[in-house]
Amino acid sequence: MANILDIRRRIRSVTNTRQITKAMKMVSAAKLRRAQERALAARPYAQMLTNVLKSLVSRAEIYDPDTGDPKHPLLAQRSERNVLLFVVTGDKGLAGAFNTNILKAASRFLESKRGKNIEIEAIGRKGRDFLRRRYPVAPPRTAESQESPRTTLVGEHVGVLSKVEYAMVSEMAGRAIDRYSNGEIDSVYVLFNEFKSVISQRLIVERVLPIEQVGEVSVAQAEEMSQKEKERALEAAKEAGIGIRPGDTREVDAAAAKFATAQVDYIYEQSPEELFRSLLPKYVVIQVFRALLESVAAEHAARMTAMDAATINATDMIDSLTLAMNRARQAKITKEIIEIVSGAAAAG
Repeated sequence: MANILDIRRRIRSVTNTRQITKAMKMVSAAKLRRAQERALAARPYAQMLTNVLKSLVSRAEIYDPDTGDPKHPLLAQRSERNVLLFVVTGDKGLAGAFNTNILKAASRFLESKRGKNIEIEAIGRKGRDFLRRRYPVAPPRTAESQESPRTTLVGEHVGVLSKVEYAMVSEMAGRAIDRYSNGEIDSVYVLFNEFKSVISQRLIVERVLPIEQVGEVSVAQAEEMSQKEKERALEAAKEAGIGIRPGDTREVDAAAAKFATAQVDYIYEQSPEELFRSLLPKYVVIQVFRALLESVAAEHAARMTAMDAATINATDMIDSLTLAMNRARQAKITKEIIEIVSGAAAAG
């Protein structure tokens, strides 16, 4: 049986660990609230932009009447040979299986695109470290490149998720838009955790280019939360006082939708065709921006759940060690009494 002093040291160590995990859980809960608010605050702009584009589609000629080809390069459909994939992970660990699940999904996606040239841009330190060990770092291909198909890491963005800036996302997505317009890549995908609420998340691979239909999300791969994960997240959210329902924006969405469906002739300062050409890249940027905001919220939710589970496990371990210490102390007392009684009997 373990020494009582050793058990006391272990209890003290586990108690300190429990204090840390409990503090980290509350920090993640506070950050989750802010991340939810940011994601929700960006939604009206994205919804109105989508509906303005829908309105312009009905008023502008976006396809050539003679050939049927799209006039905007972001609408062009090409044979998929060169693929750009944004992988959004976290910069830190201690978030359960959050990063592991993303990287497993990335591996499945890469396997499904075997035989094609795939370029990866890693957003987040965990994804960067994983992908850098497995794939060579290389500059982006050009339209004239004749290299054999392979998977390479062409970009990394570390430390940007602590505060997602629209300007940074616009620059990053703008490079992908330019490369797609120039024919250097044939499609662009974003792999991230789609966050609706603490118990409503899914890991998806969303295709942002080419645009098939404005306002419609093209999902190439999706993985829902298991029932056990939902229950665990629900318990952690209740403990931290986090709302489990997504923000109700139905009124805002309905008001924005009226713009696209209203049977009135809007007077645009520029022609509808010109507006459509300038707004369509912003539509792509806002999709990537939304993906990063939702991924940040999902990471905080995963870390809150993981730290809640660690706190519970630490409490159970303290109870178990306390029981073992009491048994060891009782055994020691019993042994001493037996020795005293035996000594007294031998003396008599």
